[in-house]
Amino acid sequence: MNKITVIGSGNVGSTIAYTLTVMGLSSETVMIDINEEKAFGEALDIQQGVPFCHPASVYAGSYEDAKDSDIVIITSGMARKPGQSRLDLAQINVDIIKSIADKIVPVAPEATYVIVSNPVDILTYVFLKHTGLPQERVIGSGTILDTARLRSRIAEYYSVNQKNVHAYVLGEHGDSSFVPWSISNISNVPIEDYQHAVQTGADYPEFRRGDVEEYVKKSGARVIERKGATFYAVSMSVCHVCHCLLSGIDTTLTVSTLLNGEYGIDDVCLSLLSIVGNKGAHSKILLPLNDQEIAALHNSAKVLKDLIKGISIY
Repeated sequence: MNKITVIGSGNVGSTIAYTLTVMGLSSETVMIDINEEKAFGEALDIQQGVPFCHPASVYAGSYEDAKDSDIVIITSGMARKPGQSRLDLAQINVDIIKSIADKIVPVAPEATYVIVSNPVDILTYVFLKHTGLPQERVIGSGTILDTARLRSRIAEYYSVNQKNVHAYVLGEHGDSSFVPWSISNISNVPIEDYQHAVQTGADYPEFRRGDVEEYVKKSGARVIERKGATFYAVSMSVCHVCHCLLSGIDTTLTVSTLLNGEYGIDDVCLSLLSIVGNKGAHSKILLPLNDQEIAALHNSAKVLKDLIKGISIY
């Protein structure tokens, strides 16, 4: 029996609740939103399809209904408006997440919290500092979606199963993120050597790192331009994190967590390769990054710390 609370019933929150139900990850899903009617409608829509899924209860509720939740997923926040600075948006969403924290943590103090709202690294840091919860139980979705986009794109180049691609996006979930190409591979073969290692005689397109990185960073904007919002892929990513949290077997994921001196960086949340399991994001894997990649990681940390300096988090 797993209980998961989803705060925010917009496109992302509702799709997460739907995906949790279809995947059978939650036997009880509580949907909370400031717009109670919207949450009720979304929950009812999902609940009416449950006979075709694993038995589950999906309903709209209040913060009190989140009691005994195993996982709380926070998707609430304002979207960036034209002409609005990143700093202005950050402060608005910082204030929102602090307000949510004050309501949810007292009723679900033992839950693991998954922060999805943007800017996710900043909000993960604020939520952790504001609540004082153990750091392994406060996880940002970070670059898990960026990593999925990267693997998907590389798999397209070589017509190979995405699960055979081992590559990551690290750092900020934003413009300063980077790909550590020195450790990227397909079935232990370096990415750019793969076409020469395969004996199928297939004619692969020329692999350009820069094009792939640009694809990853602009994927969200490309989707938004065409359909107004992104929510399917991020929902699948977040539900995968939940699956790993509820599983008895640890899994490595590029989620956003607090750094404590790794690579000489501390007191900021960003994405490294973390070990996620039923004890939360309890450990990190120190990848053998080269000097250039470590410098990129430090740059990402600086970008985030500079943003934190400009907002009020206490």
